[in-house]
Amino acid sequence: MGTGRLEAFSDGVFAIAITLLVLEIHPPEVAEGLGHELLRLWPSYLAYLISFLTIGIMWINHHYLFTLIRDVDRTFICLNTLLLLFTSFIPFPTNVLADYMRSGDGRTAAAVFYCGTFLATGIVYNLLWRYAAHERRLLDPAVSDAEVTAISKSFLLGPTIYLASTLIAFVSSWAAIAAVLAIDASYAVPPQAWRRLRRA
Repeated sequence: MGTGRLEAFSDGVFAIAITLLVLEIHPPEVAEGLGHELLRLWPSYLAYLISFLTIGIMWINHHYLFTLIRDVDRTFICLNTLLLLFTSFIPFPTNVLADYMRSGDGRTAAAVFYCGTFLATGIVYNLLWRYAAHERRLLDPAVSDAEVTAISKSFLLGPTIYLASTLIAFVSSWAAIAAVLAIDASYAVPPQAWRRLRRA
């Protein structure tokens, strides 16, 4: 089976998930002191920004993977659907984090829930890639073994850092959020750039 329909469906889910993030930012219900109340929504802005970047980078890398994959089968479609399940779920923990970020009560649980969602998503992402790459099952013949190895290694970083951020969240929610931003930054760098840096 070709990749066209699956990639188009995935793009639609990513687009909906990233759009739903902003719908969770609710305007203040007061007219007096509106400027102050808008500033008080900073946790919502921050959570929105982090999740937007994360989903956006996930989509970029998902698109990149589909340039390497020639065919898909039923198992791959199921794994991709599971990835989309977690992706479309992200707006909910984002909203929870925004609601409890300012408060000591619940902030730890919200951060653990938020980072844990990304951990689950990262694990499924790895399963998706490794299923496609195992014995080059679904890959385009033009993809080199070196590229497959480099992607497999780089993808391990995600679940590792997300696991660390989930555990760190029990101690410091802010440090956990910083770890999520760090993994976003690392995955924003194109794989070709990482290979050039390693050769330098």
